Amino acid sequence: MARTDFETRHLETLDRDLGRFSNLENATAYVSRPLVAPGVALAFVLLAGLGAMLAFGETSNTLVVAMAAVFGAYMALNIGANDVANNMGPAVGANALTMGGAIAIAAVFETAGALIAGGDVVGTISRGIIAPESIGTQSVFVWAMMAALLSSALWVNLATWVGAPVSTTHSVVGGVMGAGIAAAGFGAVNWPTMGKIAASWVVSPLLGGLIAAGFLWFIKARIIYRHDKIAAARVWVPVLVGIMAGAFSAYLALKGLSKVVKVSFGHSLLIGAALGLFVWLAMIPVIRRQSQGLENRNKSLKVLFGIPLVVSAALLSFAHGANDVANAVGPLAAIVQASASGSVTEAVSIPLWVMLIGAFGLSFGLFLFGPKLIRMVGSQITKLNPMRAYCVALSAALTVIVASWLGLPVSSTHIAVGAIFGVGFFREWDAERRLRAAQGSVPERPRLGPEERSRRKLVRRSHVMTIAAAWVVTVPAAAALSAALFLVLRQIGG
Repeated sequence: MARTDFETRHLETLDRDLGRFSNLENATAYVSRPLVAPGVALAFVLLAGLGAMLAFGETSNTLVVAMAAVFGAYMALNIGANDVANNMGPAVGANALTMGGAIAIAAVFETAGALIAGGDVVGTISRGIIAPESIGTQSVFVWAMMAALLSSALWVNLATWVGAPVSTTHSVVGGVMGAGIAAAGFGAVNWPTMGKIAASWVVSPLLGGLIAAGFLWFIKARIIYRHDKIAAARVWVPVLVGIMAGAFSAYLALKGLSKVVKVSFGHSLLIGAALGLFVWLAMIPVIRRQSQGLENRNKSLKVLFGIPLVVSAALLSFAHGANDVANAVGPLAAIVQASASGSVTEAVSIPLWVMLIGAFGLSFGLFLFGPKLIRMVGSQITKLNPMRAYCVALSAALTVIVASWLGLPVSSTHIAVGAIFGVGFFREWDAERRLRAAQGSVPERPRLGPEERSRRKLVRRSHVMTIAAAWVVTVPAAAALSAALFLVLRQIGG
């Protein structure tokens, strides 16, 4: 049956109205999408505060502990958003992992590291920077730790917003130092420890960069620049994977599992050497099988480094969760201890609910806000492939081992980003060297001008300056903010 003119006009009007509603729904979804992550984060922070009230019980300090739990959850979210990118960024930038895969692996291993082996360095955060006995009363100590927690969280949040990977350890150290100075003067600060931390600003990125550049040079010299790349890879890739396995075994024994079992530095090296030798021998037939049928070109080599790179990212996340969860729960644990006992000199123990706030906060922060920094670390400083990203991951483990041997406190953020810079600057140097060699063999070839040389830089100089400035400013900025917050909180709290 044919439609009347009225029915046709009615249906056209209905289609237009439905189209407008559809556009309105799409626009609403587009506008509200950026609000989902902050909304989920706010819900987590409030749940942390409510959970703390239930776990701590009804006392005169319950509200103070709940407020500290809120600040601790906020700090954990920011650590997950900023710090975890250093472990997953290289693997994502090298296309060895998708963003979703990286977030899933990091969330599992960060949480496992925090719950299984976390908390061993809480004492350093809560008592190694300032002397608690110099603070005075229990209430002053609690407000000092509260200010340290909030100031470091705010600073890391700002750094994540501007796209600068900073050391969350240095942020919380600066926060504790600033609150300690405001509460008891400069004499309350452990200045030798602060001097070592300041030295690590230089030592961490330099060590990480040099080790990463050294391994990239080795891979280029022994594999990439060889006539038969596949034959060379069959010899050296098992050796490199064995070195990686040994380094991570020693790293985890030394830094990640100290809560489960105490291992000396010498024993950790023996464990690493034994497992490294085993993995080297086991990988020889595996690499031989993987390399069958591969073309003799650089792109084929990436296949051989993919799985080791994913495994290294997972292990780095486990060790990071074990160590850096203390940045969120260290001051919180000190507040809970002081509020429960009334003493500021007792050893700090970590209740399970405090560790859960830190562990899940790391994962939520990574899931909700981590992709921005993962992309920046993985692809915006310099271009990474599996071989270069492998050098970055291996450098992170080896640098921590070398620094522990030298007795130097180092930042995992500084090491990882320094390693990426090292890889990028080595590529620039190597490209320049090969260009000079090619121009020397062809005298009539024109020399490149300064503008063309600048265009061919393989490391983005803007990121170098932004990140370096953020590193230098982190401790004094967090300290100044913490001192100001301490004065405000003390006035509010009485």
